Amino acid sequence: MTFPQHFIFLVNRGRLCCSVGGIKAMTLNWHHSVLHSGSCKWSVALSRLQVDSCTVTIAPNKVAKNLGVVIDDRLSFSDHIASVARSCRYALYNIRKIRLYLTQYATQLLVQAMVISCLDYCNALLVGLPACAIKPLQRVQNAAARLVFNQPKRLHVTPLFINLHWLPVAARIQHKALTLAYKVTSGSAPTYLNVIVNAYIPSRMLRSSNANRLAVPSPKTKRGHSKLFSVVVPQLWNNLPVQEHNFPLDLQKACEDPSFPRLLNKTKFY
Repeated sequence: MTFPQHFIFLVNRGRLCCSVGGIKAMTLNWHHSVLHSGSCKWSVALSRLQVDSCTVTIAPNKVAKNLGVVIDDRLSFSDHIASVARSCRYALYNIRKIRLYLTQYATQLLVQAMVISCLDYCNALLVGLPACAIKPLQRVQNAAARLVFNQPKRLHVTPLFINLHWLPVAARIQHKALTLAYKVTSGSAPTYLNVIVNAYIPSRMLRSSNANRLAVPSPKTKRGHSKLFSVVVPQLWNNLPVQEHNFPLDLQKACEDPSFPRLLNKTKFY
């Protein structure tokens, strides 16, 4: 019997133990089906629970991989950032070996396909992380820009980014998060995003009632800073100019029309 390799759920310890025991009892009723408890792995965030399955104790993993994203037990994404940076550096190493035989445009296409796409994959999960955490990804992007123009590694990269129309890694993360927030306000976002990000409805009539703002939950941390998507993204969205909140766009074309990302680049990042 085969279960999905990447299966994530949130339960308490009692329900989790009962679930594992129920799955094992169910497999015994099936022909030639056995659940190998010793090979089971699970991950838990911000806890150190252990799950008992009959005579086998399943200890939690510190990291788990889901859809190519490495999630650690502290949700710092340090392992994921290290994995992405390592794969991108390997791609740059291979491109650098054939750089003499490529034009600048061909090199740019290769770098964007093999490196920049990896940096952008699921980068909205990194919103709210400090600059020191995403610094390895920024170093990879700097090396990629220098490789496109065949420049030494000590050259300043800001003019190169402007010529390539690239945003830095931190700005790319905010850009992705704000694009998702725009899809929430326009009604084209998936249901799971509409559940965690809600529109701001004031208790009385205010001038900001028609500003298309998002509700910001109070952070449940001692320092008042949170990395939750439901907290950081509404804060970024509410800091945008009002004209971007009310930017008109057909709901059916919200995912394909690049008008909002272009306006976002023009007003916020350039």
